[in-house]
Amino acid sequence: MRSDTAGAWAPRTAVVTGAGSGIGRAVALAFADAGISVVLAGRTCERLSETQRLASGFAGNAYVVPVDVRDATSVARLFDEAVHRLGRLDVLFNNAGIVTRPAAPDEISVADWQDVLDTNLSGVFFCTREAFGRMRSQTPPGGRIINNGSVSAHVPRPGSAAYTATKHAVTGLTRATALDGRAVNIACSQIDVGNVQTEVLEGFGRELLQADGNVSAEPTIDVEHVARAVLYVATLPLDANVPFMTLMPTTMPFIGRG
Repeated sequence: MRSDTAGAWAPRTAVVTGAGSGIGRAVALAFADAGISVVLAGRTCERLSETQRLASGFAGNAYVVPVDVRDATSVARLFDEAVHRLGRLDVLFNNAGIVTRPAAPDEISVADWQDVLDTNLSGVFFCTREAFGRMRSQTPPGGRIINNGSVSAHVPRPGSAAYTATKHAVTGLTRATALDGRAVNIACSQIDVGNVQTEVLEGFGRELLQADGNVSAEPTIDVEHVARAVLYVATLPLDANVPFMTLMPTTMPFIGRG
């Protein structure tokens, strides 16, 4: 149901970037299971098609639309196709992102720095820009943008200068978007997650470098917890918002880093 009254608003459509695996896939499936029709966006069609297959039979439809979030033209095409398929855009989950192996600042190549910046920051902005314009101009106007931040938006891990810089910047973008969205009924949130059990974390292994130079195992949480959290934020009425949420294992050393 939708209404011009923000309190009666409920989402029926969404775009999820990085929907081919990990957090993006879990959130897209949670949306579809809740009856929200979702555009599955990402660079790898095979993985997106697998997410679409997993969503078959759910109440919400799932559509595959390839995109390179680093390319503003590709992002514009994504949102043109999304609105064509869905009719309107209620929710954007900005999830696409990359992380590189730990390295000191002088060991990070210019190419790696630029790739992380283009994906994790410019990609989020390009998607926000397109979503914001469509949400503002549709009838009734409004929508919700949720950015996937990181606990690194607060406290870095050793050797994470590029990744940490982009996640701090996403926090600023979240705040600015939330402020600019007030006048046009667009809410913006950020979920900062830590140690979610996905392919990315598995690639780094359970033994992680600590601030004191030691390497030790850290606890993890299931990706379904993140999907439930994002769904909760996404389905709030637009007169309520969770600007920032941190979700992590209870005993993760994040609180005691340093």
